[in-house]
Amino acid sequence: MLGGAGLVGMAIARRMIPRAPARLVIGSLREDEASEAVRELAAEPGAENVEIVPAWGDIFLRASRIESSRRELLETSEGRQEILEDLFGEVGPLDTERYGLVSLIVNQAPEIIVDCVNTATAIAYRDVFSAADRLRQMAAESDTVPSEEVEQLLTVLYLPQLIDHVRMMLNGMRRAGTQLYVKIGTSGTGGMGLNIPFTHSEERPSRTLLAKASVAGAHSILLYLMARTPDAPAVKEIKPTAAIAWKRIAYGPVMRRGRPMPRWDSTTALPLGEAFNEPAPEVFENTGEAIESVYLDAGENGLFSAAEFEAISSLGMMEFVTPEEISEVVIHEIEGRPTGREVVSALDASSYGPTYRAGVLREAALQRLEALERKHGVRSIAFEMLGPPRLAKLLFEAAIMGRLYGNVKEAAELEPDDTAGRAEEIVMGDATLRSDILSVGLPILLADGERMLRGPLVEVEPEGGSGADDPRWRNRGWVDLTPASWVRWRERCRSFIATEVAVPGADAGSQEDLDVRSLSGEIRPGALAAHVFRGEDEGMRVKR
Repeated sequence: MLGGAGLVGMAIARRMIPRAPARLVIGSLREDEASEAVRELAAEPGAENVEIVPAWGDIFLRASRIESSRRELLETSEGRQEILEDLFGEVGPLDTERYGLVSLIVNQAPEIIVDCVNTATAIAYRDVFSAADRLRQMAAESDTVPSEEVEQLLTVLYLPQLIDHVRMMLNGMRRAGTQLYVKIGTSGTGGMGLNIPFTHSEERPSRTLLAKASVAGAHSILLYLMARTPDAPAVKEIKPTAAIAWKRIAYGPVMRRGRPMPRWDSTTALPLGEAFNEPAPEVFENTGEAIESVYLDAGENGLFSAAEFEAISSLGMMEFVTPEEISEVVIHEIEGRPTGREVVSALDASSYGPTYRAGVLREAALQRLEALERKHGVRSIAFEMLGPPRLAKLLFEAAIMGRLYGNVKEAAELEPDDTAGRAEEIVMGDATLRSDILSVGLPILLADGERMLRGPLVEVEPEGGSGADDPRWRNRGWVDLTPASWVRWRERCRSFIATEVAVPGADAGSQEDLDVRSLSGEIRPGALAAHVFRGEDEGMRVKR
């Protein structure tokens, strides 16, 4: 359980123990929190049958830094560069275990993850607005801005942080074989609207609060997409839309950020015009005492006074929901019982997918497009507006292959060196085809792999210090006429035949996805590109 030492996490853990999981991992930011939570859970009835272990650290940092402070890292140039490299650098599949989140998931290998971390708050309260205001003021006062300030702003941009977090979460769960991921999300406003009176400044609502709500909403959509991803675990989100309370009611020191709130007193009244100047030390004094009072402990949301709790929980205000009620919904969802409270399923049910009518009309559209191609003597292959450049590359290469071979069965037996030479002859002899490719931003790597044709625009250029011989670039967006490319196309054609052509027809029932055009064995660039995206690129749609 990520964030398992918190208010909701503990309530869920208590409900899990009677169900006797083999192992229950309680994760938290700090070691003392995780260890105390484990000790508390160990006293629950039935806990003797469950291995309960603590885990701790900042899951937004690298594995080597997981017990470090992000704030302290940002104070050093090395720390900022490390965070920026993780947010904006290119990460290969073998590099991802350097991330604390991935390492934690892979090492623990959980079948189920319940994520109670308030991700939206953790990201949004890094406050891009203050960082941007500070940078703008510096730019207005000087022609040069310290690189440190630019780096500080980049490290708090919301979307790169959220995208990186979700990608790493999926990567870790795939590698660990996790079967179910349940996220405890947030609306950002406790279920209230833009008129929420509980805010962070005179702005109503504050930009910071809206940033939190925006990150929370973006997170829900990313989880919705994760749930539609092949090889991903089942994904669910429970989104409480009220204040969550309470952990305990007590009298004692009022704690803020883990420390007692000091009691201050004013010693001198100041003229109004001087009150907001830098105050002299004698204007106020620390009494040496901490504020002590009656409070309601709302867990991660802090301590509420009696009057604050009365105000926030009044009818028509934020009101509240108990962690036990949330935990009951989570357990029911884990057990497969419908609750009507799960966000990903709600988004899935209310979003508008493909339709029967559109499928029927698709055939009419394709027939009309082909008729116009014949009338005007052109092949409509790719304009590179749909993207990515890899799609246009695949379409043009398949079109060239279609000029060389009558059908996919012939292409499945092609000889790579011969095909490379003949493909180059077609490109060099057909100015229109050549111009179509170059004009949309795709260079053409000729058969020898040493020479290239290009136009003024190149969509995919070598980057990151790698050379032009790096196969990543030709695979992403170059029309590749080398023998190695035609070896790949030969294998693609064989795969296409096995899965799209040599399949039982309609007489055998409805178990196969039958595409009448593909059954013909004709080389159709669009169909072949779709086949590559579905299989080779693992881009198959899993929900219609």
